[in-house]
Amino acid sequence: MLTESTTAFNERKNRLFIVLGFSFLTNAIIAEFIGAKIFSLEGSLGIQPLNLKWGDSTYNLDMTAGVILWPFVFILTDIINEYFGKKGVQRLSYLAVIMLVYSFIMVRFAMSLEGATWWLKGAKTQGIENMGSAFNAVFGQGLMIIVGSLVAFLIGQLIDALIFERIKRYTNDKMIWLRATGSTIVSQFIDSYVVLVIAFYIGGNYSLTWVLQVGTINYMYKLGMAIVLLPLLYVIHNLIDKYLGKKA
Repeated sequence: MLTESTTAFNERKNRLFIVLGFSFLTNAIIAEFIGAKIFSLEGSLGIQPLNLKWGDSTYNLDMTAGVILWPFVFILTDIINEYFGKKGVQRLSYLAVIMLVYSFIMVRFAMSLEGATWWLKGAKTQGIENMGSAFNAVFGQGLMIIVGSLVAFLIGQLIDALIFERIKRYTNDKMIWLRATGSTIVSQFIDSYVVLVIAFYIGGNYSLTWVLQVGTINYMYKLGMAIVLLPLLYVIHNLIDKYLGKKA
């Protein structure tokens, strides 16, 4: 028979899963959609391009916009794994893929709709000659980009959850920083390259050298952010412990 304190603990834990789950899904979906944009880090910071030379090519700090949110997605992954185990991460990862597929289908449907005349004309006053084409260009990610994103996301999440759990088991629940960083090192290496290889190399006309360059910069950024955000992981962990209290 459950005691009153145990029931209260379970209720708090259920609420926690809902909050973490919705945060995870929201960040994952937004990251997938904004990931179609390749941005210049130098230009965003207002500095001159690095113009790094590699053979006959010149490279700069160009990354997908999705990397802005992915560090938070993987912090949430680690937190969910910490309190709900590998199965909790797996369930949310599968749900995220289903919701992403649904989102892409709905966007495709919206793209097929004919724009209202006043909407199209109003956009011209803002310097947008064809609002319908602009809308489709922004939201109309290619099929291979969608496939690459989904495959990379799912593989990355499942591997992250697996490695996190293994390290946690071997360290007897100690050293959060080790399991969080260790799982990110491996999972993000796979995630950073798989999506670009499928979307831009196999599905596009980009060179493998360019794909590896962007993937490497994305990976370095994610690793750097994983280290920078470690204190935040500890803060969240402590807050959750205080919120849940001790199970009776």
